[in-house]
Amino acid sequence: MSGLKINKEKINSHTRPKDMPFNITKIGHVVLNVSDVERSTRFYTEVMGFKVSDVYTDAIAPGGMVFYRCNFDHHGIAVVGSMKGESPAIELNHIAFEVDTLDEVILARNHLKKQGVKIDFEGRRRAGAQIAVEFRDPDGHRLEIYWGLDQITDDDKIRPEDEWIWAHSLEEAIDNPVKGQNTKLKNPDLYEKLSPEEAKRRHDYSVANQRVKLGHDE
Repeated sequence: MSGLKINKEKINSHTRPKDMPFNITKIGHVVLNVSDVERSTRFYTEVMGFKVSDVYTDAIAPGGMVFYRCNFDHHGIAVVGSMKGESPAIELNHIAFEVDTLDEVILARNHLKKQGVKIDFEGRRRAGAQIAVEFRDPDGHRLEIYWGLDQITDDDKIRPEDEWIWAHSLEEAIDNPVKGQNTKLKNPDLYEKLSPEEAKRRHDYSVANQRVKLGHDE
């Protein structure tokens, strides 16, 4: 690990200039390098639920390129078949995809497990307070499906750290909501009652995976 220490006050002092000549309204799309565009297409369509918008053959992009959509935008994610092996996941930490309900996060987790996709994390984040499930695509890129991300309004008030509640399973996140977050499920049957042993197993697994993801030397 680097010996660099984070200065929170200095980081928080940086802000958008008042005379900024443009305004970014959303993060538009992500393009990933992959090793097999057909394998990735099966994953992003059949596992993630995207639709194919367009395809580049090798004549346009060596290895091919595929554009996928999940709304009216032509593409929200795309892949280029230029990678020779699994992604080292160094520069890109993860990509997150939002769903409309907490029920869908549970349904996504269950669906991913049935598809044989390994879950790296499930529960609630600290900053942002979103409830999420995290996993990887066939090339090792980290992905997240989430609900309930804190919204920052015009008053710029952000949830204080003493309101953070880190949860290491979806059930733990539901049982221990943060202030202002309604974790009542539309379908209560989706809730899985965990034994103390299973809750501890998920907690330990989650913490270990998050330490690796955040760059701890392990």
